[in-house]
Amino acid sequence: MPFDYYLNIAASGLLTGLVYGLAALGLSVIFGVVRVVNFAHGEMMVAGMYGAVLLASLLGLDPILAAPIVAAVLFAFGWVLQRGLVNRFVERPEHMQFILLLGIATIILNAMLMLFGPDSRNVMVPYSFDTVEIGPLLLDAVRLRAGAGAIVVTVALFAFFRFSRTGKAIRACADNPLGARVVGLNIDGLYALTFGIGAAVVGIAGALMTLLVDSRPQLAPEYTLLSFIIVIVGGLGSLPGALLGGMLIGFSEAMAGFLLDPSLKSLFSYGVLIVVLLLRPQGLLGKRS
Repeated sequence: MPFDYYLNIAASGLLTGLVYGLAALGLSVIFGVVRVVNFAHGEMMVAGMYGAVLLASLLGLDPILAAPIVAAVLFAFGWVLQRGLVNRFVERPEHMQFILLLGIATIILNAMLMLFGPDSRNVMVPYSFDTVEIGPLLLDAVRLRAGAGAIVVTVALFAFFRFSRTGKAIRACADNPLGARVVGLNIDGLYALTFGIGAAVVGIAGALMTLLVDSRPQLAPEYTLLSFIIVIVGGLGSLPGALLGGMLIGFSEAMAGFLLDPSLKSLFSYGVLIVVLLLRPQGLLGKRS
């Protein structure tokens, strides 16, 4: 088989991996600052998918154009959730945080089942079957746009944390919460803002994912687990690591689905995780504790 064919499969996997990495960025942001693992992450992502489906069916919005609206709704939800519930558990043992977020995940999942049912829903866009030729590559237009959207959001997120005063304050909270409190930073408010940003990011990832797969509630636990794999592979709390891990997982799934069997793609994701844990336990871009 021509080498260009393998190159196309790899490129498609990397583009899908960019959306995976964007979803994992939301999880990494929350953990890196609040130090709480969001076990409702996949449920928030699927909620973002259904938000894009609703906006497409009601208003005819392209999922990419619907993404800012979905992000705003998920941001508000994440902010209220952190201020109302999660903030009370930040200093409590990890198992209590786990039970709380698992309960929230169950509520969100069952709410989606009640509202939308178990059947799959998709979004058709005018470019669903279009392809774009870039040199030897022949890429799906939907995958290319989803990947480009993920890159834009990722760059904006990096710029926010790197250059804005609020982003620097959030980084200060992540590095030294006690010192940040001493100098007068509103830790609780910044934690709520961070949780909202993480929820908004995963909501955007969900909206972009509707271009690639059909929406159904059963995807939520799968995406939660996939995000965990990605942030562990990339390094807990590392934003570049989350993006790199997503691309690596997307690439491995695409190649496994093509060379072996599509049902084995998850097997390769876990294989990548095991290899990284054996060779570099802190993750590819994680720091040693």
